[in-house]
Amino acid sequence: MAFYDKVFDALGLRGWCGENAADAPLSMADLMAQSAGTSEPGGKFPFPSLDTLHESCNRIVQSRDVTKGIESGFLAVRPVLKSVLDPITQPLSWMLDGALWLFVVTPWYVMVPILVGLSWLASRSKGVTLFVLLSIFALSLVDHYGVAMQTLSIIFVCTTISVLFGVPIGIAMSKSDKLQKALVPVLDLLQTLPTFVYLIPLIFLFAVTESKLYGIAIILYAIVPVIRLTDLGIRLVDRDVIEAADAFGMSNRQKLWRVQLPLALPNIMAGVNQTIMMSLAMVVIASLVSAPGLGVNVLRGIRNLELGVGIVAGIGIVLLAVILDRVSKAALTRVDVTRMKR
Repeated sequence: MAFYDKVFDALGLRGWCGENAADAPLSMADLMAQSAGTSEPGGKFPFPSLDTLHESCNRIVQSRDVTKGIESGFLAVRPVLKSVLDPITQPLSWMLDGALWLFVVTPWYVMVPILVGLSWLASRSKGVTLFVLLSIFALSLVDHYGVAMQTLSIIFVCTTISVLFGVPIGIAMSKSDKLQKALVPVLDLLQTLPTFVYLIPLIFLFAVTESKLYGIAIILYAIVPVIRLTDLGIRLVDRDVIEAADAFGMSNRQKLWRVQLPLALPNIMAGVNQTIMMSLAMVVIASLVSAPGLGVNVLRGIRNLELGVGIVAGIGIVLLAVILDRVSKAALTRVDVTRMKR
């Protein structure tokens, strides 16, 4: 007799439940417990899980029915989702493919000066610029220049899109408390969801060969910081400054562009820095679904137990991370210094 039989009998639910479920197919946990000669976890008083209650009442679904229902529901709406999302997300595939082609086809003697020049323009730091040059030179020495450029191109596209969408969303959140309360749980979910979980529904929606598969996952994972910090930066603008702007007769648009955004720029830049770093982290994970770049070599080192390949690719990722972090932080420092001078 199952443990909770008496409970259902005492509640008068035996007729609703039907016959005992002992003849039903056993779950994997039950089979393993039987083969090991052990009882259910919890000893004499098992936790009232779905599987345990199902043993006493046929009407109660099992855990596997829940997971199967979720899968069936997703597969049922998959054609509709795909027909809606495919045309919307197709430009992302074109952008990613175009950036990959551009970064790889451009000769190194053109690309390297461009990257070094951009580093100087952003940081105005000789040390940071020299570090960028030496890091690219080190990656080229071990024949990792091509895959490093692939990784950099993906980060460039995904970070740009994250900022273009994230900053306006953050501005809208700062203007509406209701919108902020509605979006904060969504942002919390995106920020705490394990990275691998982002890929599961996307694999069923798009082909593995499509660039937008990993592009969407990277953007969803990396967009959160720039949204949060844009919202925070605008909300932290001193109310006295806003009152002074109102006294001068500024419109809402003028206050946003001439007062709030300039004062919130350090926070926004900090969000951009975090978005860049999170994009790089997700690019490595996305190599599991055909994302090119250094992550592929890391995956190869794990699969084939090639220690050297994995370590060299890992060092390359570290160098890219340091480059992106130092350049973006130097740009943030410049923004702070410029604001203080004003």
